[in-house]
Amino acid sequence: MAEEKKAAKVVEETAEATQEANTTTQEVSENTETVQEETPKQDPQEFLENFDWDKYEEGIEKVEDSKLTEFEQLVAENFVDTADEEVVDGTVVHMTDREAIIDINAKSEGVISLNEFRYNPDLKVGDKVEVLIDIREDKTGQLVLSHRKARTIKAWDRVNDAHDKEEVVQGFVKCRTKGGMIVDVFGIEAFLPGSQIDVKPIRDYDQYVGKTMEFKVVKINHEFKNVVVSHKALIEADIEEQKKEIIGQLEKGQVLEGVVKNITSYGVFIDLGGVDGLIHITDLSWSRINHPNEVVELDQKLNVVILDFDDNKSRIQLGLKQLEKHPWDALGDNIQVGDKVKGKVVVIADYGAFIEVAEGVEGLIHVSEMSWSTHLRSAQDFVSVGDEIEAVVLTLDREERKMSLGIKQLSPDPWTDITSKYPVGSRHKGIVRNFTNFGVFVEMEEGIDGLIYISDLSWTKKIKHPSEFVNVGDTLEVEVLELDVEGRKLSLGHKQTTENPWDKYATEFAEGTVHKASVSDIVDKGATVVLNEDITAFVPSRHMEKEDGNKLRKGEEVEFKIIEFNKDFKRVVASHTAIFREQEERNVRAAKKKAAAAAEEAAPTLGDANAQLQALKDKMEADSKKK
Repeated sequence: MAEEKKAAKVVEETAEATQEANTTTQEVSENTETVQEETPKQDPQEFLENFDWDKYEEGIEKVEDSKLTEFEQLVAENFVDTADEEVVDGTVVHMTDREAIIDINAKSEGVISLNEFRYNPDLKVGDKVEVLIDIREDKTGQLVLSHRKARTIKAWDRVNDAHDKEEVVQGFVKCRTKGGMIVDVFGIEAFLPGSQIDVKPIRDYDQYVGKTMEFKVVKINHEFKNVVVSHKALIEADIEEQKKEIIGQLEKGQVLEGVVKNITSYGVFIDLGGVDGLIHITDLSWSRINHPNEVVELDQKLNVVILDFDDNKSRIQLGLKQLEKHPWDALGDNIQVGDKVKGKVVVIADYGAFIEVAEGVEGLIHVSEMSWSTHLRSAQDFVSVGDEIEAVVLTLDREERKMSLGIKQLSPDPWTDITSKYPVGSRHKGIVRNFTNFGVFVEMEEGIDGLIYISDLSWTKKIKHPSEFVNVGDTLEVEVLELDVEGRKLSLGHKQTTENPWDKYATEFAEGTVHKASVSDIVDKGATVVLNEDITAFVPSRHMEKEDGNKLRKGEEVEFKIIEFNKDFKRVVASHTAIFREQEERNVRAAKKKAAAAAEEAAPTLGDANAQLQALKDKMEADSKKK
């Protein structure tokens, strides 16, 4: 404060002295009428540096009031008033590791932390910067300035102006954020979307952090104080011209150099120098591939051929494999039908498997050519993707580029000596592989299947579906019933391996025989009675009546009489009613017989009658004589 008072007093005296000097010079000039240059004004900074404060305080060197007045005017014209909070221009006069010393043409210099210049890492002595007088005098007497606040005050005006005039602005990439980057533009934090960084997809956002780049302000939201910038917009302007030139020269069959821009599951996008084209996965290689990254990688340079494009050439279809000779054309003549070839399983379908016998050359093994068995299964039961297998060439069409293969031909056909292995009447064991409504398929050995009709499963059981009798995987004993070599059909029977029980049951359960059993089930129009493990008899409703007039119930055990036994149709009919009705008939017959016998005994003979008549006649005659 003492120094400022001294300076103020000096300023007043200097101004007075300066004013008197100027007046004198003017008078001399007017009197002599001589044209000469005006005496140069003293520099205020130089005056302060050369002023002797000790002499001034002791009164040895006194400054005239006119000089001080003049000096105050010079200070007002040349020095900044640090009391005003306004943005002023300053010059970097010195830099340390942490701070920049800024001259704003004030009574003292100010300091600013270098953190406020992170967006401008190239800051150097002599650069002009905008600053705001933040603190006129801190506790150390230092003038504190702020570049960040100054930039913020001016930022929105500059951002709006850059947006309206579509000007290019400089920005400092501060950090990453969700979906993009944060950029310092004129002191405002603007958002740079990831899609607006470059025309190519960005895989490493961190490479841009800490860099100063050029941007274009594309959107401003004044309500939420949001600013969106784009670096891609600057690139697109240049690319658009290149794109028009390239599109104008595109022709089908043209070979161009491009760079792999993006890889998807269905294909690869190629940058042709501002124009994008797509190589579909099927046009990358003559061989089958699961994903395009098996063939190409990002940023790889390669030559491609133009296959097709739409009318405005916005969708360009490219090819890579077309630049190479088709593998079928290079296939040697040494491969012929009947030859054995080796290859790798590349694709499996339900109907077969595709085998790559050479790069880009595939053959199909149909599932029917995988096994001699007529019972077809899935191809996955025989081979897996990646298997190296050997096969026989069955057909070969070089023009259509088709080849069919077989692996069952590598082993002998089991039907070759079928008549000696499975003659009619021979018995064997087989495994149940499948069944239908009409029968069971039994595998005798690999490649030989036989059919057991449902009627040949059991002598006695009435089977509605084969699953009631056997399960898949069961082993059954069978007898060969018929053999068709040309049709490759084998008819089998299972019941024929056992004795027909109906032969012996024909006597045991003959008509008229009586058996005791219980009612097993009440069915439509009657009931069923299990006579043994093989024989089940049917009891019609009219034959279920008991002696007391009631009907038989389930589980009730009584006697039954066989009224029908048919071995050919395996039919047995029984009756309970016949049991007691037959007894009734016998009783009736016995009663009739007894009555007849009694009547016969009571009737008189003819001789007795004549004798009685004669005796009666004699008596009547004797009585008549007496009268």
